[in-house]
Amino acid sequence: MKLNERSVAHYATCDSPADHAGFLRKRVERHHHHAHHHHAPSYQRRWFVLKGNLLFYFEERESREPVGLVVLEGCTVELCEAAEEFAFAIRFDDAGARAYVLVADGQAAMEAWVKALSRASFDYMRLVVRELEKQLEEACKSLAACRKSPRRSSSSGRKRHLSNPALLPLQEKPAVLENGYSTWGSGGGVPGGAACPDRDVVHVKPPPLPPRRRSAASSAAGSPAPSLSTAMPESPVSPETACFSKLHSWYGQEIAALRREWQERQKRGHP
Repeated sequence: MKLNERSVAHYATCDSPADHAGFLRKRVERHHHHAHHHHAPSYQRRWFVLKGNLLFYFEERESREPVGLVVLEGCTVELCEAAEEFAFAIRFDDAGARAYVLVADGQAAMEAWVKALSRASFDYMRLVVRELEKQLEEACKSLAACRKSPRRSSSSGRKRHLSNPALLPLQEKPAVLENGYSTWGSGGGVPGGAACPDRDVVHVKPPPLPPRRRSAASSAAGSPAPSLSTAMPESPVSPETACFSKLHSWYGQEIAALRREWQERQKRGHP
């Protein structure tokens, strides 16, 4: 593979973001002519920069030109046994290719470098793209199957719920206040607001509630006062509503009923 040295050097030092960078010690093989001194390994501390599938190394962090380059294609990154701790190697598939033995400063740094270098090659990227294409194809098939499946039953059931408030689920039905107290229907048809999930809920109209402030006056007059809960329809206003005009109109019905009753008593001559 032929590389343009000027272009490669510019790419190594340009402002493009690096995938990984840090100091590593690189093992240097020194071969001697004597048989009993075949190799004497030593290590050089270098600043390594990973950009794509290119691994540059510099003499110092501030150096403007790299002293070496490793193209991470057709290779594997693996841990290796060495005299130095936290060592790993970049080995190529070719039998006569040179292996790069590198040593990190610690366990975390070693694991980070091995992970980054293992994912740098185009072979790895091709595997990732194939897996993503497979997942996308399966997702498209699932979406097409969902669109073909009939959904008329669920939509019709939802329309029935919307047309008949009594068929709404318990959590969707707002609590109704009447005369300042929670009515029978606020607990889902069960006194005390308790829910019975094991039985079919039957919405029964609750018994009428007595008026809140007229118990003493009616007992003194000797005639039972008409129940306001039977005279007025069930409140359509949720307690959480922010519409003041609806609240004013609803709670004003009690005042209007009391006023009409008082006027009738005045006409009959009762104070």
